Parts: sequence; C-alpha cells; structure tokens
Amino acid sequence: MDLNQLIPALTINALPVLFAITVHEAAHGYAARHFGDNTAWAMGRVTLNPMKHIDPMGTILIPLLLMLVNAPFLFGYAKPVPVRFGNLRNPKRDMVWVALAGPGANLAQAWIWGVLLYLLVGAGVGESTPFFGEMCQAGIKWNVLLFAFNLFPLPPLDGGRILVGLLPYNASVTVSRLEPWGFFIVLGLAYVGIIDAMWMEPLRSVTYGLLNVLLLPFSWLAR
Repeated sequence: MDLNQLIPALTINALPVLFAITVHEAAHGYAARHFGDNTAWAMGRVTLNPMKHIDPMGTILIPLLLMLVNAPFLFGYAKPVPVRFGNLRNPKRDMVWVALAGPGANLAQAWIWGVLLYLLVGAGVGESTPFFGEMCQAGIKWNVLLFAFNLFPLPPLDGGRILVGLLPYNASVTVSRLEPWGFFIVLGLAYVGIIDAMWMEPLRSVTYGLLNVLLLPFSWLAR
C-alpha cells in the first residue's frame, strides 16, 4: 500500500479503531472494578481517553509497517489493562467475566456502528456522503475482528483467560503456563494463516450472521 492509499485508509479507519481498542480496554477495567479489583481504576485506565490505552509500538508503528509492506496479516495491540485476579471476589469465576468484558464491548460497538450505518442509509446521507458510510463499515469490521481475535483460546488473549477460568484446576494451571509464550505462538499462527483459516473466518461468519439478525429492525427502517 502506497501513501496515496494509506492516508485515505487511515482517515476512514482511525476513529473506529481508536474507539474499538479504548472501549475494549476500559471495559476490562470496569468489569474488574465491579468484581473487586480497583487496580485499573486507581491507575486511571477505566477511561475513554484513548491516550491511556495506546501503545506506540503495538497500536501505531507495527500495524502501519505491516500495511506499508502489504503483509499477509495485520497485527497490533493496546496497553493491557492491569488486573490483579487475586483481588477479585471469586478469582476463577470472575476472571471469566473480566475477560469477556472486552470482546463483549467490541460486539456491542459493532452493533452500534451497524445501527448508525442503517440510520445514515435511511436518511440518505450514505449516498451523498459515502465517507461516513465507509467509516461505519470500518467500525463493524474492526470490532468484529477484535471480537473474534481476542476470543482465541490461548493466554494472554481474553479467550485464553476465559478458558483458564472454565477449566478444572489442574488443566487451567497447565494452560496458564503457556502465557509467557502465548504472544509469540499467536503471532506465528497468524503469520502462517492458521488462526485466520481455522478460527477467525468461522467466528467472523457467525458474528456477522448474529449482527444481521440483531440489526434486522433497522434494516427494515432503512428501506
């Protein structure tokens, strides 16, 4: 992708991506506080200020470089919200809810962007100003992508923490020991296309199907 393509792409995608990662991380912190851990709250991470969640390397530099070199996959990350699971009232059970909060926030945002898209179409704005329609579509795409990717069942991703919380004690300890290498395992699986083919594509398809059902009333209104 050259600069002439990159600048319009950034203009359309920047706001949806910022909202996607900011609300995702804030949701983790809010859920942790609800279940008894105030760590993220005390550090100012339960906020919609994107500067609190952006990692210069993982959120900006790495995705930009991958886009510029036309990499076969896109990868990035935000600053993880600190959670002390031992502070939760029921650590093993509440860990699941704290982990689910992030992907749940992305699913909710995908629905909101979909509602906005149909409202724009219904008002005729989508045709006269396609930029806003494209931004709504980007919001749906990025939130569905983050929803599916973060549910991959390997720590430190949210899906891995959910798995640890649901498994019996001995099995959960075994899975949790993968966390120090989880980032590199996920990166390798993404590079060779295994995550996309065996996890992302099926889950994204199911998620888009669910969104289509949830957005049916608004699609009728937009006709």
